Amino acid sequence: MTGPIRVLVCDDQMLVRTGLVTIIDAQEDMAVAGECGDGRAAVDLAGRLRPDVVVMDVRMPVLDGIEATRLLAGAGAADPVKVLVVTTFNLDEYVYEALRAGASGFLLKDAPPSQLLHGIRTVAAGSALLDPEVTRRLVGRYAARIRPAEDRSGEVPLTPRELEVLLLIANGLSNGEIAAHLVISPETVKTFVSRILAKLGLRDRVQAVVYAYRNGLAT
Repeated sequence: MTGPIRVLVCDDQMLVRTGLVTIIDAQEDMAVAGECGDGRAAVDLAGRLRPDVVVMDVRMPVLDGIEATRLLAGAGAADPVKVLVVTTFNLDEYVYEALRAGASGFLLKDAPPSQLLHGIRTVAAGSALLDPEVTRRLVGRYAARIRPAEDRSGEVPLTPRELEVLLLIANGLSNGEIAAHLVISPETVKTFVSRILAKLGLRDRVQAVVYAYRNGLAT
């Protein structure tokens, strides 16, 4: 990507929105393309401004963040935009619906600014990002729904080490946590994650978690 990451900030609370704008605009590699207070305005502005990332709240007037995300990044979007959902509501149904709607990431508003900025950069680069704690909650809630009766672990085309990394991803560990657990560098973890996604034909870590449960690899 050339030039700064252009970010559209959408939150109905002006104080929160101003804080997000201030944090983002202070980064040398980012620029706020626009801001708004409801989901309908977010969809309209994104169509005109074509930001690299939309930082989207969930609960908003006119059109909520989930539906706005679906219009911007869902399967039916003609020209999808990357969406990072940031909300105070750590509720499983919001996470699940946001990801189904096409969001590339999900963070809580009580995350430190550094995590928000990392999330924007990660999503802008084409990767997915989930707050590790959110991943753990999501997996705990929906594991039974996505796991089939049969165990297909013998069919997985991964090396033992790659399988180990996949299981740690499925348990909600971040790259840094995986590196510490396996006593390897974060760069090595990134390499393993890339190989896993490529071998399994998956888009991102979210799909990797679902894959692990569907194939009986994680419980």
